[in-house]
Amino acid sequence: MISIVGIPFDESSSFLPGCRLAPAAIREAFRSPSSNTFAEDETQLDDHPLIKDDGDMRLDGNAGAAREVIESTISLLLEHERRSLALGGDHSITYPILRAYAAKFGKLNVMQLDAHPDLYDELDGDRFSHACPFARALEDGLIARLVQVGIRTMNAHQREQVTRFGTEVIPMNEWSADTHIKFNGPVYLSLDLDVLDPAFAPGISHYEPGGMSTRQVIDLIQSLNAPLIGADIVELNPTRDVQQMTAMVAAKLMKEILAAMLRSE
Repeated sequence: MISIVGIPFDESSSFLPGCRLAPAAIREAFRSPSSNTFAEDETQLDDHPLIKDDGDMRLDGNAGAAREVIESTISLLLEHERRSLALGGDHSITYPILRAYAAKFGKLNVMQLDAHPDLYDELDGDRFSHACPFARALEDGLIARLVQVGIRTMNAHQREQVTRFGTEVIPMNEWSADTHIKFNGPVYLSLDLDVLDPAFAPGISHYEPGGMSTRQVIDLIQSLNAPLIGADIVELNPTRDVQQMTAMVAAKLMKEILAAMLRSE
């Protein structure tokens, strides 16, 4: 069983607020009459017996309390054998999700699609910023293997962190259609929409030109060679979107992730 769960949280964003509005925007785009609710493998996702939308978590503005709610909610879903597709929210939500997943499955294989490594030890004095979730997860021993794809903002500090943690980085300038990533076990996918070039996803807070196309991200999801046990889609900022363009992209990627998760049932 797969649970879609909204996490309307952006208190850990370092630049612009607005990601808290994303779950509603993605759901609206998913239901848009301009498209349909089929994945590209022709799976009908609407009213699928193995998919349930559990609505949004109730979170207040306290970041610490929000992390506790996120972790406990995902843990409860997993206790009932329900894997999650989380609709963020800023990227800080991934850390408490990974805490819940690691408690259930042990150390995880994680594929992160992102313009940024998100490995800062702290940013602006915040160790739980959306720029830090993978540093915290690696420190906690939650991740066996982290593969970061699409990175194009590496700096000296984060390069040190890559070396410290043994992270596998495939920067955007080394990515090609011939790049194949093989996993030897189940995978958790964390998809930051700024992995896309802003031309495909203008509704994000951090514009970083030179990213992936929507087709490249879809192909990567469809080519996963391991069971997909969970995922999140983060960093959509509807306040910057243009004609719901990025929300529609997020909804499209949601369909392909759900289809991949169903294939792993």
